[in-house]
Amino acid sequence: MRPPANPPPQLTFAARKAIIQAVPGYFPRGRAPDLLTIAEQDTVTAKPTRRPRPWNHLHLAILLLLLSAGLTVLISAALYLFIALDIPDITSLESYRPAETTMIYDRHGRVAARLFDENRTVVPLAELPPLLPQAFIAAEDARFYDHLGVDGWSVFRALVSNLRAGERRQGGSTITQQVARDLLLSREKTYTRKIKEAILAYRIDRALSKNEIIHIYLNQIYLGSGAYGVEAAAQTYFDKSARELNLAEISLLAGLPQAPSRYSPFRHYTLAKRRQAYVLNRMAEDGHITPTAARRAYVYPLIWGPPQEFPPENEYFLQQVKNQAEQRYGREMLYRGGLRIHTTLDQQLQQAASSAVREGIAAWEKRQTGDPKEASDPRPQAALLALENRTGMVRAAVGGADFNESQFNRATQARRQPGSAFKPLIYAAALEKGMTPATILIDEPISLPGTSRRDQWQPRNFSNRFYGPTTLRDGLVHSRNIVTIKILQGTGLSPVLELARRLGISTPLSNTLSLALGVSEVSLLEMTGAYAAFANQGAFRPPQFITRITDRKGRILEQSKAAPRQALDPRTAYQLTRLLTGVIEDGTGRSAKGLGIAAAGKTGTTDRYMDAWFIGYTSELTAGVWMGFDQKRSLGKNETGGRAAAPIWLDFMRQAKSSYPAGEFPMPEGIVMRPVYNPLDRKETDEAESWEESGGDRLAGTDQSRRPAIISWEAFRTDNLPPEDESPAPGE
Repeated sequence: MRPPANPPPQLTFAARKAIIQAVPGYFPRGRAPDLLTIAEQDTVTAKPTRRPRPWNHLHLAILLLLLSAGLTVLISAALYLFIALDIPDITSLESYRPAETTMIYDRHGRVAARLFDENRTVVPLAELPPLLPQAFIAAEDARFYDHLGVDGWSVFRALVSNLRAGERRQGGSTITQQVARDLLLSREKTYTRKIKEAILAYRIDRALSKNEIIHIYLNQIYLGSGAYGVEAAAQTYFDKSARELNLAEISLLAGLPQAPSRYSPFRHYTLAKRRQAYVLNRMAEDGHITPTAARRAYVYPLIWGPPQEFPPENEYFLQQVKNQAEQRYGREMLYRGGLRIHTTLDQQLQQAASSAVREGIAAWEKRQTGDPKEASDPRPQAALLALENRTGMVRAAVGGADFNESQFNRATQARRQPGSAFKPLIYAAALEKGMTPATILIDEPISLPGTSRRDQWQPRNFSNRFYGPTTLRDGLVHSRNIVTIKILQGTGLSPVLELARRLGISTPLSNTLSLALGVSEVSLLEMTGAYAAFANQGAFRPPQFITRITDRKGRILEQSKAAPRQALDPRTAYQLTRLLTGVIEDGTGRSAKGLGIAAAGKTGTTDRYMDAWFIGYTSELTAGVWMGFDQKRSLGKNETGGRAAAPIWLDFMRQAKSSYPAGEFPMPEGIVMRPVYNPLDRKETDEAESWEESGGDRLAGTDQSRRPAIISWEAFRTDNLPPEDESPAPGE
């Protein structure tokens, strides 16, 4: 057997030595190794060999964990630096000024409206019951006073509680995080937002005290039903201030932040009570209340406040208030600035005005259709405005038939022709120029230059009749157009225009004789304010809707201090008032008769019965009424100011009489009363029955000494008594 060319390499030194000695020629010649060499090599190879241990799963897991931790730290640091560049500044929280509800009050200090983008009223923490912040802290963030804005333990506890309950009962966000989210961040559910929220919460906790943070939270948090903050919520749910809440009410509110709609007592009472029980238990566990107090609060009956709705009758008045405030301060301030606006509104009179307007429109529909239940299409509109003579404070303003159908305020915004309602201004100017109630003017056909050389203007009276010699008194009482035009010719346009400006009429007026017929469009507000000056012995006060505005801290921003302006001599104002008293007693305004107290006023009717006016006053209150269509169409035949508008005025003034009983108009010094002979039948009026219909004849061929006459006692200035030949006695 031939030996192998090489011995097996795995043989040990002893085995190889034995082979060499026992089997000569085992190795080929020249290839047999020396024993020493073999020994040296074996000595080296005989040393124990340390092979590397293979990596198991534990080693790999540890390595991956370390790598992940390192990467997490690096990524978090990078992400923090990246996000920190876009995190909002928290310095605004140091002067916390959230959007706050603006309150509008009536004349008696009662809330008439709330204006807001967010219904909120900020209340200092010191003014709240101690249990109120404790309840919210117990429900939302029990470790509020211990953590630094973010609480890992609370997150873990909330997770365990939610898993046990099978529903989301607790949130992981701290109160500080909620403040950061509500004030500085959006409500998007992203990891980026949560990281920002945590960073901001930490910064806020370092910048503000705990009391400052809870103060912001209690005034900022949304609590359902449109209420932001505990004060608005207390008003919404219980119709009381947060200062007055008891433990039962506090615990119910403290359960709302997590899910205001879900736990709303108005929608889900059972869930709300369950949430209330949770809050009470948490308060008891934290030592804020005893278990007995918790049980008593849970069974305590809750009395809900009425829905926070305001009378719709106030809308036109409030619209004017809002418009004025927004013009002065802007919308942002009006709806988010927490203004306190004190107005002149008398809600009782406002309701009376709304009722009178509705009844007046219904009466018109009955006259036109024969059926009060059958509404016309379209319906006419009507407006009424009432103000105090002495102060100029507007107590009621109705701008249309229905605010929900039309928000256009016809009491303040509309400009319409006043017709004969403008005539008192012309007569007032004439009295100031030296005319008297007994001044005689000839009511006759006249022809005046028209708008071009070829045109002639031939004005006429409402009845198309002419009445010959007419006293100034009768010219106004019976609304004679020709007499008024002649008075304007004698007085001149400038004195009338100047007087109109002094009486608060700012709209442009016609600079022609057509001004006598009331062709210049004016507002009901302007005309009513002018008449109030007649009642106020010639002293004009600009009509005002707002008396005072303060900011959220009570600082006065504006306060009405407008002084009266003497627009008319008190004696002239009294003379005019006496004449306008005759309008109601004997003239075109007889349908306003029956108030039971001294009253004066004037009707107004425009061409084709498109506008019907009546403006009247007592010694304390002035009210103006307008009726017509927005499209300037006819109200119908014989729908004059005396028929369509005056009954509305009378209805309102009867209701207002309890608040303004009034009395006789005060007579100023320098006035005496004298009888005036008026050659006119008592029933005759240019806007109703004509003299012919009462048994007389036309002017032509009429024996004036036979005409019926009335004697009226009128006011004369002692320095301007009528001549003996004016106003002759009958038969002379």
